[in-house]
Amino acid sequence: MKVGVYTTVAIESVFQAAEILKKYYRKPIKYTYKEKRNPVTEADILSQEKIKKNILNNFKNHKILAEEDWKEGKVDFDGFWWVIDPLDGTVNFKKGFPFFCISIALIKDGEIILGVIYIPILDELFIAEKGNGAFYNDKRIFVSNTVELEKSVLATGFSYALTQNPNPHIELFKELSIRTEAIRRAGSAAIDLAYTALGIFDGFWEFDLKPWDTAAGVLLVQEAQGKVTDYYGNPYSLWSKTIVASNNLIHNQIISFTQKVNIE
Repeated sequence: MKVGVYTTVAIESVFQAAEILKKYYRKPIKYTYKEKRNPVTEADILSQEKIKKNILNNFKNHKILAEEDWKEGKVDFDGFWWVIDPLDGTVNFKKGFPFFCISIALIKDGEIILGVIYIPILDELFIAEKGNGAFYNDKRIFVSNTVELEKSVLATGFSYALTQNPNPHIELFKELSIRTEAIRRAGSAAIDLAYTALGIFDGFWEFDLKPWDTAAGVLLVQEAQGKVTDYYGNPYSLWSKTIVASNNLIHNQIISFTQKVNIE
């Protein structure tokens, strides 16, 4: 695969951050809550600082949108923006469950041009460069070839905002649980998207995600020849309130259920 200077820095950054996360993994760790059910640990903060420092040392004029710095409000992604989730799956990490990752994307004038996701405990590295395909540990990957929803395995997650209006989302989970082979909920949207690109999952849906949750994974799915929209089949944007990613073959079958959900 082609590896440009941006990709090299992103890979360096996730590996450096991974060393921090592994140091704290399954050890006593300090944490607080940004809001109810939304913890942040000292490992989140240290990982983010390491990534930001490495990026800005290499690209001084680039901008950064990182989860633990975000104060509300959308950005327009003009010029070069690095979008960082220093620890996606913080609850998993805090409890010693190994499904968590580091996610870094690069956006140029609103278009995702690079996505890197690394799962430290499993040593799984995912890379996508716009127009150059998606890769898993240096091997080119593609989405699954499942054509029937009834034979598919989907992934999902529940936002911290679930408690505000749970019924539509619980009902959707029930409907798709009945009509698929299985649903998995591992607790990391970035991993769910990466595994959809790899063909482990045939599709993924979730609501109330942020750009750092999805940016790298969206490019991975697209470069693996999958499809990404919102719940209603509209083109996905980084500030969309909902997301559906799939192997493309079952996308409309998933949408036939997600489009019934009113998220307001």
